[in-house]
Amino acid sequence: MEKFSRTTAISVVVANMVGTGVFTSLGFQLLGIQSAFVLMMLWFVGGLTALCGALTYAELGANLPRSGGEYNFLSRLYHPGAGFISGWVSATVGFAAPVALAAMTFGAYLTAVFPQLSPTWAAVSLVIFLTAVHCLSRQTSSTVQQIFTALKVLLIVFFCVVIFFWGGSPQEVSFLPAQGDGDLIFSGAFAVALIYVNYAYTGWNAATYVTSELDNPQRNLPIVLFIGTGLVMLLYLLLNFTFLSAAPIAILEGKLEVGVIVADHALGANAGKAMGAVLALLLISTVSAMTMAGPRVLQVIGEDFKLFSMLSRCNRHGVPMSAIIFQGLLALLFILSSTFESVLVFSSFVLGVNTLFAVLGVFVLRWKNHSVAGAYRTFAYPFSPLIYLSVTLWTLVYVLLSRPMEGWIGVAMIVVGGLLYKVSANKPPSTE
Repeated sequence: MEKFSRTTAISVVVANMVGTGVFTSLGFQLLGIQSAFVLMMLWFVGGLTALCGALTYAELGANLPRSGGEYNFLSRLYHPGAGFISGWVSATVGFAAPVALAAMTFGAYLTAVFPQLSPTWAAVSLVIFLTAVHCLSRQTSSTVQQIFTALKVLLIVFFCVVIFFWGGSPQEVSFLPAQGDGDLIFSGAFAVALIYVNYAYTGWNAATYVTSELDNPQRNLPIVLFIGTGLVMLLYLLLNFTFLSAAPIAILEGKLEVGVIVADHALGANAGKAMGAVLALLLISTVSAMTMAGPRVLQVIGEDFKLFSMLSRCNRHGVPMSAIIFQGLLALLFILSSTFESVLVFSSFVLGVNTLFAVLGVFVLRWKNHSVAGAYRTFAYPFSPLIYLSVTLWTLVYVLLSRPMEGWIGVAMIVVGGLLYKVSANKPPSTE
């Protein structure tokens, strides 16, 4: 059977991560934090957390090699019900919501360049187009994904280079620590801002959703997760350094389209619009990657539970077309019915709970002695998973304290998943 290569898998990780969050969240972070050093530390801590999570997932994926990500891990480490709830979260929120957010950001950036267009319908059109593309074949998916991911990385570097060399006078901003920065790093404002940063890093686990379709997963999955996450961390630090150096903090506070504002200020209105179009192109890769990875979770749930068997249906190329279409419809529902910020905070909370239990599962894996001889083992264990668990738990608590509505809606989604499991649990998940 045709398999996804290591390059394709790395492109899926990079494309899933680099998208909405890094181009929209700085404006929200500036409302509570004005120190450039603390803001850069925010992105470093978020990157380190994601890297610790990726290193842990590499062990889980190498020892439990089946597509489905957290659904597969939790089903086999805890209980089929835990896996089902995780799969329900991934299927309904984990990919559909980020697809919607990336498409909405694409619409916002595109209409900054072409004001006559509707941002909503630009977002809707992108989701429909990429859903259709990924229904064709794995070869088509791989080609489209590699092209747009390579374009994404090149365009980010191009954006930063243009701002540095052809932008206006750089801002007088210090990236060195100042008095009070230490207290700020351990403050509630830092924790709340980390919610947005963690969302920007969401997607480091994307390769585990296509494990069964990855060539030699035990060898390649750890490499894919480490390279993909590390590359994105470097890109994020470079981008935020560029944003803070090129435009005054005052004009970025609370704004969504940070990239366009920075380009406008540094290069002038016309050049700024051109860069807005460039940034819109970047988001095509993000929507594409999540449209490619997410339906594999739905497919595995459909294989394990008769109630959802329709989602496991594949076309003659082995592509889960029904699941891809279903996820596309969910994304369209988010686009047409919700605000950007509410979807972001709500989905961040739910996904944080999902990955928290998955990373905790590495301790269960070793306790139950499910490890495969010769398979990858987490680097710097147990510190890597403990760092991820500590930071994630800290941010989840602050979501419930600072944004209780979104947090409790997320809890309700998890409860609904448990009720659905009770209705649909007619056979245990496959462990093959």
